[in-house]
Amino acid sequence: MGFVEVTLQLLKGFNVTILLFAITLIGALPLGLLITFGSMSKVKIISKLVKGFVWIIRGTPLMLQVILVFYGPGLIFGIGGVGRFTAVVIAFIINYAAYFSEIYRGGIESIAQGQYEAGQVLGMTKTQIFFKVVLFQVFKRIIPPMGNEIITLVKDTSLARVIAVNELLNEAQDIVGQHAIIWPIFYIGAFYLLFTGLLTILFGQIEKKMNYYAG
Repeated sequence: MGFVEVTLQLLKGFNVTILLFAITLIGALPLGLLITFGSMSKVKIISKLVKGFVWIIRGTPLMLQVILVFYGPGLIFGIGGVGRFTAVVIAFIINYAAYFSEIYRGGIESIAQGQYEAGQVLGMTKTQIFFKVVLFQVFKRIIPPMGNEIITLVKDTSLARVIAVNELLNEAQDIVGQHAIIWPIFYIGAFYLLFTGLLTILFGQIEKKMNYYAG
């Protein structure tokens, strides 16, 4: 199997990797913020339940969560499960939302109380203070840890192969198995390095632009 044929097949898997990455971010970023509000709720039962949920998600392997989402409905409830890609998306969004929520919470709690008091003196509501004063400062502070998690997500997409989703690594393994050649396994490293390199540059640029909001 030639270089061009291998590249074309790997690109099919890379497209799946990018799609999984994008959908996970679109779902996990806002869901993580909602989970943060739940964990910081003044209603104790809500905050305890949400914190317990986050603890379970963060304390168990993502691979296990993917397997449970895909096989769980059928094995536990005897009903039809979701498709392979859908199961991976659900597991990834829940997992990363839990991690993002802790990053959000740390950023929010790092803002000095005086920021809130200053907003109240200006006659702003709590919602206005959060979105117009606090949120931009939080963004600045969470960019580095958020960037690390998002770059980790690129590599974690390879876990989708556990339920035979044809992402990049799974495609490389198929080529190796069918054609008895090893170099495609090393070749896919270039795909991951390119993707993570672009993200690293992107987050570096975002961090520079957010310097105005440094607290």
